[in-house]
Amino acid sequence: MPRDGTATRERILQTAERLMTEQGYQATSLDEVIAESASSKGAFFHHFSSKHDLALKLTERYAARDLEHLDAGLAAVAEIDDPAARLVAFLRFYEDGADELMSEQSGCLYASVLAERQFTGSDINRLVTKATVAWRDAIVDLLRPALAGRAAVAGIDLDALADHLYTTFEGGFILCRTLEDASAMRAQLRVYRQLVEALLSAG
Repeated sequence: MPRDGTATRERILQTAERLMTEQGYQATSLDEVIAESASSKGAFFHHFSSKHDLALKLTERYAARDLEHLDAGLAAVAEIDDPAARLVAFLRFYEDGADELMSEQSGCLYASVLAERQFTGSDINRLVTKATVAWRDAIVDLLRPALAGRAAVAGIDLDALADHLYTTFEGGFILCRTLEDASAMRAQLRVYRQLVEALLSAG
């Protein structure tokens, strides 16, 4: 009976994600991934056709988890009727979970792969774009009713305000590394939430 290679594939993916997130795509060699995952070249090429294919499969996997993270936040606030309260609770969900997030990962795979010019306009870029736009659309759907009728915020670009949460996450990862302080992510998400609350109270 042939052995199920699922565990080996997952071990390679976990190892490659950690290495690429910590040191970048170019700096991570296939030999390093194979050695640290206790695998073999034969096993690697059974599951992945190339380093690019590995990066693609990693990004697919990471984007799926990213969208699960979004769905978890939306589900957590789905029963809140007031639009403003629902928006703030959504932001608090990620603020409250920031320490756990940083204990699980030291950076974002998106930044690692998109730092490579070869992936600009590629299938990998499109996967990240799809996930990013899903976040934007979901947050705009929360922002629009919460800010409706407030003259002081007329003209605010809701897409840009929604994207600012994405940039807060990405910048938070960099700041945590810079300061060697994992709590910086929570602090940055708190500031974003406070900025949104200031808009909500602007009237």
